[in-house]
Formats: sequence, C-alpha cells, structure tokens
Amino acid sequence: MKKIGFLSFGHWSQGMGSQTRSAADVLHQSIDLAVAAEEIGVDGAYFRVHHFARQLASPFPLLSAIGAKTSSIEIGTGVIDMRYENPLYMVEDSGAADLIADGRLQLGISRGSPEQVIEGYKYFGYQPGEGQTDADMARRNTEVYLQLLEGDGFAEPNPRPMFPNPPGLLRLEPHSPGLRERIWWGSGTRATAEWTATKGMNLMSSTLLTEDTGVPFHQLQAEQIQVFRGEWARHDWGFEPRVSVSRSIFALVNDQDRAYFGLRGGDQDQVGHLEGGLARFGKSYAAEPDKLIEQLRADEAIAAADTLLLTVPNQLGVEYNVHVLESILTHVAPALGWR
Repeated sequence: MKKIGFLSFGHWSQGMGSQTRSAADVLHQSIDLAVAAEEIGVDGAYFRVHHFARQLASPFPLLSAIGAKTSSIEIGTGVIDMRYENPLYMVEDSGAADLIADGRLQLGISRGSPEQVIEGYKYFGYQPGEGQTDADMARRNTEVYLQLLEGDGFAEPNPRPMFPNPPGLLRLEPHSPGLRERIWWGSGTRATAEWTATKGMNLMSSTLLTEDTGVPFHQLQAEQIQVFRGEWARHDWGFEPRVSVSRSIFALVNDQDRAYFGLRGGDQDQVGHLEGGLARFGKSYAAEPDKLIEQLRADEAIAAADTLLLTVPNQLGVEYNVHVLESILTHVAPALGWR
C-alpha cells in the first residue's frame, strides 16, 4: 500500500487555455480540487509555496480553508521556504491550521528553491547573520520552529496580565499536539537527507536533486532514501518516519490525454546547472496504462517511498485534474500494489 497525493504549483496566467487566470481562481480551485480528490480516494493535497511569483504563496489560509471543507485527506506543502519565515509566528499559524483540520497537516519545509528575485527574503526583513549563508539561516529557523512545536513554555509571564495565566513559563498558542511528527524536509542531496534524519523530520524528495553522480535519477533518489533511513535508525525519535517522492505521471486513456501529454512518453532525465552546481532532474511519465505500469515498476525511488505525490497541471482546471488523478488510481495503482 502507498499513500498517493497530488502536488499543485498553483500557477495562474492569462495564457491561452489557462483556466486559472487570477490568484482568486487558483485559490478557489485548489480548495475544490482537494474536496474532489478526497471524494475519489486520494490521500493527500499538497501545495507548492513560491514568493514574488504568480503562484501560491502564503499557505496557511489555504490549508485552513481546505481543512474546514474536508474530513480525511492529508493537507500539506511541498515546500515552505524557511528563509522567509518567522518561526514563532509560523508555530501559531500551523498550529491553528492543524487544529482546524483535526490533525491532518503534513508540512513540507526546506531551504527553498531558486528565487524569482535576488535575495527575496531580505524584503521580508530577514538576512543571514555574520558568516552565515541563507541556507544556514533557513536551518536555524527550522531548528527554532521544531523546538517550539514541542510545546514547552519559554516566555516569562507578566505578573499583572490582562487575563489569568497558567503556572510557569508560557508557550505559543494554539498548540497542536502531534504536529511535530508531521514536519517534512525537502531534501535535494544525500547529505541533507542525512541531516533531515538527525533533526527528526520526515523526508520529502522531489523531481530535482541538486547533485549528480551519473546514475539515473530514480537510483540516486533511492540512495538518498537509504541514507535517510540509515541515519534515522541511529536515533530514537519515537515514531516511524515517512518518505515521499513526487513525479509527473499521466495515464493516456483518452484523446484529451494524448493531446496534452502524448508526446512526453520519451522523456529522459536531464542534467543541468543550478546555482553553480550540477543538478539532475527526473523525467516525466506519460503512456498508455499497461506501458506506464511497466515503466513505474522500474522506478526504485517510488518503490522505496511510502508516499507518492503526483504533480498536477493545475491550469487545466479542476475537472481535468480529477480525471488525471482518478486515471492513476483506477488504471495504474492496483497493478503496482499501491491500492
């Protein structure tokens, strides 16, 4: 059995054929897609977070709205850029969203991806300390956030408060018990996968790895998962970790599918340069169900992960994206033992 969710980048544009022509369109359709996905048996609704772009950004209002309109589907991010976050305020926002969703939040966080603007986090009022990099700042914010999620008091109470205080030091409220175990780190290398395990976070790996050893993407990603689990076993975090991978997978079951994605069947891994280093990008899968099943059976990273996030073409609208997800659940997942 494997949990299957969708991952939306939340694009909007005025381009030809786009059914998301504004931010309002994306937000409303994201809620509708999560509701419809729950109805057909999808396990998770995840959303990308990008600043300074015509894509989804501030995640917690959206996650809260979805939590209020659904009852069973996991709700998450992939990923929140921790260079931009105040970890204390994020504890309050994420705690509230998780309580609204009755404990279904699965938050993916990370150092972030290449930005739309130069050092965009500085516009949010954050910059690395002396001798630190932006990655150091993201990790430090993450460590503070994780510690605060434990729910221990740390703030000295006012001796003459407006409202009565409980005894002892005060913590941030609302506190959501269990959320600490549902934080994921978006890792792009084997080294960061190892670090993720040392911090007691679940592993989230996408279709981009910021290293290249010459082996196929899915094998390199499987190595990353192995490193993570090996390091996790050296610690006692008190819960079993989860691992997700994301893929672009399209089952071609009708003429519309073939028109949109029929030419992608021959996609291969790509190697490029990203922020001064080599990076390996995973291929997309698009084929008739029988062929698709054979291709996916050979993907070592999907086999190693317990959660698969399907990237969806959100600009094609809710109805078509429900079809994309249902096609995988119906024509592909059972043959691979995912259902």
